[in-house]
Amino acid sequence: MNLHGKRVAVLVADQYQELEVWYPLLRFREDGAETVAVGADEGKTYAGKKGYPVEADLSIADARPEDFDAVVIPGGWAPDFLRRDERMVRFVREMSASGKVIGAICHAGWLLASAEVVRGRRVTCFEAIKDDMIHAGAKYMDAEVVVDGNLVTSRKPSDLPAFCHEIARALAAERVAQSAASQ
Repeated sequence: MNLHGKRVAVLVADQYQELEVWYPLLRFREDGAETVAVGADEGKTYAGKKGYPVEADLSIADARPEDFDAVVIPGGWAPDFLRRDERMVRFVREMSASGKVIGAICHAGWLLASAEVVRGRRVTCFEAIKDDMIHAGAKYMDAEVVVDGNLVTSRKPSDLPAFCHEIARALAAERVAQSAASQ
């Protein structure tokens, strides 16, 4: 899919699930999008659950929702750290309020719940946090990928192909809508 001109933030923190960061980072770059690893501190290296490093390209302090078309929130234990940072919570909340594409996989639902963006929405997640999502007001579905408006959710690393495909579709559809509006 042609995603040239699109900008995607991938949130990073320690204990991230390696595939859930690197697969979207590389997949969307391959389609022409600019992907940016956004962490608490620019230049800081974060270690995944298995120790694989990722360096933050941008600090959340400098990340502005209006500069991005989508945000991807990986799983692992990282979402538990991300949701403790009010700047991360605010970024996700503002992305949602702006109708920007939000992708959340695995335990990323924790950050969605903290940002209060799942009430009344259809979502999926890793089964261990299903109750957390329900208690946050979401309508849980056990599916490879669930799309509810601008929100794209998946359960686990093996869902990544469908997850990234739906995020790319949402970004491409937004591009068509922008083109039609400018005519």
